[in-house]
Amino acid sequence: MALKKPAPAAAKPAAKAPAAKSPAAKSAAPAAKAKPAALKQVTISQKQMAAELADAHELERRDAVALLDGLVEALVAHLRKGDRLRLGGLGILQVRDAPARAGRNPATGEQIQIAAKRKIVFRPAKELKEALIG
Repeated sequence: MALKKPAPAAAKPAAKAPAAKSPAAKSAAPAAKAKPAALKQVTISQKQMAAELADAHELERRDAVALLDGLVEALVAHLRKGDRLRLGGLGILQVRDAPARAGRNPATGEQIQIAAKRKIVFRPAKELKEALIG
């Protein structure tokens, strides 16, 4: 590496300003703050899942998207009716009624009434638990 001669005092501020705005300087800063890849959780969209299914089963991507859309619509329709859905290897989806109950406001400690509601419950299958947990 060659040594550079110091620039005159008047030229120093002008020389530093463009260097700070260079694209290389901008891209270096976020890279230094980036988190390790192992800690970042990836979110897979429905279209990405459809693309994987299309590639694995030699389908057109639009057919795979339509298939997943149909699956979601069918799941929602059955859950609305109150059906329990058992998906082999994945688990069981069902809607349960949660009764009204008393609770507390965490900020003030004041007792409040929590209204009754319906909630979606997922219970993973044994195969799924073994695949993920071991």
